[in-house]
Amino acid sequence: MSWAERSFGHGYKRVVWIGAIIAAVVYGFVFYKYTVAPYALRWRALYGEVDYPVGYSIHGLDVSHHQGTIDWESVARAKVAGESIEFVIIKATEGKSLFDQNFNENFYQAGQYGLIRGAYHFFSPSVSGDVQARYYMQQVHLEDGDLPPVLDIEQQGGLTSAQLRKEALEWLQLLEKKYGTPPIIYTGLNFKIAHLNTKEFDRYPFWIAHYYAKEVGYKGKWKFWQHTDLGRVEGISTAVDLNIYNGSMYDLRKLTIGHDEAPQETE
Repeated sequence: MSWAERSFGHGYKRVVWIGAIIAAVVYGFVFYKYTVAPYALRWRALYGEVDYPVGYSIHGLDVSHHQGTIDWESVARAKVAGESIEFVIIKATEGKSLFDQNFNENFYQAGQYGLIRGAYHFFSPSVSGDVQARYYMQQVHLEDGDLPPVLDIEQQGGLTSAQLRKEALEWLQLLEKKYGTPPIIYTGLNFKIAHLNTKEFDRYPFWIAHYYAKEVGYKGKWKFWQHTDLGRVEGISTAVDLNIYNGSMYDLRKLTIGHDEAPQETE
């Protein structure tokens, strides 16, 4: 083999090795970005290492019977990221006949310990919005200083997006008529974009669920962010959803029932 042939062979092997290294680096980056990174914060949360959103000081919870019996005195003293818990949103109803067995106790105790409280309805796409609104109004009696009614909508069922929006608006409009303030809408980030991103919903305060992220992926206006379902809080024996409010305490209180001036929406 001539010197030129040997040089070509060595050069070819070097190129192959360099190409293989570059390919491995690129593959590793892509694998981490799309496979590991999206779940890294969740794995940390499973071991009690919750990352709290930066730049927000008003923290809250949402609970249901899944949290069992809650020690509300301990919750009222607890800290999240060094800050007091200011609000709690409690499951009340679902569909046309399901009532959360712990709602009355949770709602009463949260008020007794000075937390700003709210009550949410889990929306069933198989039941008309009108019927669901009337069931919520039968079971839940909000007072001045409470958060507006909350509609938790995260299932499409067999409805088209247009049908889902129509039924949701029935619920929202009936509850707004009763309490004189726009209800809050809770939904997941992708569900919001897919089904509730039309103009008629722009006037409602949004509560967005987007877990294990550095910031909310939604670029529109929103008021609450449910950032993890694996929070740990003194007084609650199970994992619990943690939330932040996008604004000041003054704004949060202005959002409650009985205030004439609504807070300005923030992005």
